[in-house]
Amino acid sequence: MVCPWCYIGKRRLERALADHDGEVEVVWRSFQLDPSAPMVPTETVAEHLGRKYGGGLEAGLGMIAQVDAIAAEEGLTYRQQEAQVVNTIDAHRLLHLAAATGHQGALTEALLSAYFTQARNIADHHVLREIAVGVGMPGDDVDETLATDRFGEDVEADVDQARAYGASGVPFFVVDGRYGISGAQPVEVFQQVLARAAADQQPADQAN
Repeated sequence: MVCPWCYIGKRRLERALADHDGEVEVVWRSFQLDPSAPMVPTETVAEHLGRKYGGGLEAGLGMIAQVDAIAAEEGLTYRQQEAQVVNTIDAHRLLHLAAATGHQGALTEALLSAYFTQARNIADHHVLREIAVGVGMPGDDVDETLATDRFGEDVEADVDQARAYGASGVPFFVVDGRYGISGAQPVEVFQQVLARAAADQQPADQAN
């Protein structure tokens, strides 16, 4: 949810899916890169990167600029220099609620846009509620979820499943439970894997 490559990978997947015209169901699963990230932000992404990898703020801004340029190629205008490091557990719990209410695709897009293109704090419950209700989710259900630990176990289950698939980072895409795509690969890679998965289903379809 706060990995810049996830939004880029989402756009590339969407371009690959354009050839399949609604034939593929997309389900978004949870994975936290840093479960220890603070609920209340204390530093920007640039400051965090500069501290983690060395070089300070200037180095962090340089790393961000490189990714921002790639995002721009996908039509995304990132504002990572303003984005803050935050915990995403509550955003992920809302995604599970969204799956139950039929709003998961819309909420995923809205959360990614809020964080990367608007530099909003997606750990803040007021922000999360505004975004969730804005895509049509029932306000009462959103409030209940944010006020409790509802769907917390579902988030943990997703993380365990991702690790079972061999994922150690994001984005990580799984097609038909059989083919894994690690990273924001070029559109052609997604197209090849989707074509292979479709070809694998043809014998069973023909038998029917």
